[in-house]
Amino acid sequence: QVQLVESGGGLVQPGGSLRLSCAASRSIFSISLMGWYRQAPGKERELVATTTSIGTTNYADSVKGRFTISRDGAKNTVLLQMNSLKPEDTAVYYCNAYYRSVPWWGRGTQVTVSS
Repeated sequence: QVQLVESGGGLVQPGGSLRLSCAASRSIFSISLMGWYRQAPGKERELVATTTSIGTTNYADSVKGRFTISRDGAKNTVLLQMNSLKPEDTAVYYCNAYYRSVPWWGRGTQVTVSS
Protein backbone atom coordinates (compact mmCIF):
# COMPACT_ATOMS: atom_id res chain seq x y z
CA GLN A 1 0.00 0.00 0.00
CA VAL A 2 1.13 3.55 -0.76
CA GLN A 3 -0.26 6.73 0.73
CA LEU A 4 0.38 9.96 -1.13
CA VAL A 5 -0.10 13.47 0.22
CA GLU A 6 0.12 16.48 -2.07
CA SER A 7 0.89 20.04 -1.03
CA GLY A 8 1.94 23.34 -2.55
CA GLY A 9 -1.11 24.33 -4.54
CA GLY A 10 -2.66 27.77 -4.45
CA LEU A 11 -3.57 30.89 -6.38
CA VAL A 12 -0.95 32.42 -8.66
CA GLN A 13 -0.97 35.06 -11.37
CA PRO A 14 -0.26 34.18 -15.00
CA GLY A 15 3.47 33.91 -15.56
CA GLY A 16 4.07 32.94 -11.95
CA SER A 17 5.50 29.78 -10.42
CA LEU A 18 4.46 27.10 -7.95
CA ARG A 19 6.13 23.99 -6.64
CA LEU A 20 4.00 20.98 -5.81
CA SER A 21 5.19 18.28 -3.46
CA CYS A 22 4.00 14.70 -3.08
CA ALA A 23 5.06 12.83 0.05
CA ALA A 24 4.93 9.05 -0.15
CA SER A 25 4.44 6.68 2.78
CA ARG A 26 7.18 4.34 1.58
CA SER A 27 10.55 4.67 -0.02
CA ILE A 28 10.15 6.04 -3.53
CA PHE A 29 13.09 3.88 -4.59
CA SER A 30 10.65 0.96 -4.37
CA ILE A 31 8.15 2.66 -6.67
CA SER A 32 8.88 2.17 -10.34
CA LEU A 33 6.75 4.99 -11.70
CA MET A 34 5.49 8.18 -10.11
CA GLY A 35 3.83 11.15 -11.67
CA TRP A 36 1.48 14.07 -11.65
CA TYR A 37 -1.91 14.27 -13.31
CA ARG A 38 -4.44 17.07 -13.40
CA GLN A 39 -8.16 17.47 -13.87
CA ALA A 40 -9.83 20.71 -14.83
CA PRO A 41 -13.57 21.28 -14.32
CA GLY A 42 -15.58 19.43 -16.93
CA LYS A 43 -12.54 17.67 -18.34
CA GLU A 44 -10.97 14.26 -17.97
CA ARG A 45 -7.90 13.66 -15.85
CA GLU A 46 -4.75 14.03 -17.93
CA LEU A 47 -1.10 13.21 -17.52
CA VAL A 48 1.21 16.10 -16.68
CA ALA A 49 4.56 14.43 -16.03
CA THR A 50 6.04 11.13 -14.89
CA THR A 51 9.37 9.93 -13.56
CA THR A 52 10.74 6.42 -13.26
CA SER A 53 13.00 4.92 -10.60
CA ILE A 54 15.95 5.24 -12.99
CA GLY A 55 15.29 8.90 -13.65
CA THR A 56 13.52 8.80 -16.98
CA THR A 57 10.99 11.61 -17.31
CA ASN A 58 8.03 12.23 -19.58
CA TYR A 59 5.94 15.38 -20.04
CA ALA A 60 2.71 16.36 -21.68
CA ASP A 61 3.34 18.57 -24.69
CA SER A 62 1.39 21.38 -23.06
CA VAL A 63 3.87 21.67 -20.16
CA LYS A 64 7.20 20.86 -21.82
CA GLY A 65 9.77 23.54 -21.13
CA ARG A 66 7.71 24.99 -18.27
CA PHE A 67 7.32 22.15 -15.75
CA THR A 68 10.00 19.95 -14.20
CA ILE A 69 9.41 16.74 -12.27
CA SER A 70 12.00 15.42 -9.86
CA ARG A 71 12.48 12.95 -7.03
CA ASP A 72 13.93 13.56 -3.57
CA GLY A 73 14.80 10.11 -2.29
CA ALA A 74 15.91 11.33 1.10
CA LYS A 75 12.44 12.74 1.76
CA ASN A 76 10.43 10.16 -0.23
CA THR A 77 9.00 13.06 -2.19
CA VAL A 78 8.23 13.83 -5.80
CA LEU A 79 8.27 17.46 -6.81
CA LEU A 80 6.68 19.34 -9.69
CA GLN A 81 8.20 22.74 -10.38
CA MET A 82 5.78 24.77 -12.47
CA ASN A 83 6.98 27.96 -14.15
CA SER A 84 5.37 30.37 -16.60
CA LEU A 85 1.94 29.29 -15.46
CA LYS A 86 -1.05 29.92 -17.69
CA PRO A 87 -4.78 30.13 -16.89
CA GLU A 88 -5.24 26.83 -18.71
CA ASP A 89 -3.03 25.17 -16.10
CA THR A 90 -5.82 25.68 -13.58
CA ALA A 91 -6.86 22.27 -12.25
CA VAL A 92 -6.69 19.88 -9.34
CA TYR A 93 -3.29 18.22 -9.46
CA TYR A 94 -3.01 14.60 -8.33
CA CYS A 95 0.06 12.60 -7.41
CA ASN A 96 0.22 9.04 -8.72
CA ALA A 97 2.38 6.06 -7.87
CA TYR A 98 2.46 2.76 -9.70
CA TYR A 99 3.46 0.15 -7.15
CA ARG A 100 3.23 -3.63 -7.55
CA SER A 101 1.06 -3.19 -10.64
CA VAL A 102 -1.46 -1.08 -8.74
CA PRO A 103 -2.02 2.66 -9.26
CA TRP A 104 -2.26 4.74 -6.08
CA TRP A 105 -3.57 8.30 -5.92
CA GLY A 106 -3.39 11.24 -3.59
CA ARG A 107 -6.39 13.45 -2.84
CA GLY A 108 -5.16 16.30 -4.98
CA THR A 109 -4.19 19.93 -4.56
CA GLN A 110 -5.88 22.86 -6.29
CA VAL A 111 -3.86 25.11 -8.57
CA THR A 112 -5.56 28.27 -9.81
CA VAL A 113 -3.87 30.60 -12.29
CA SER A 114 -5.72 33.89 -12.49
CA SER A 115 -5.14 37.61 -12.40
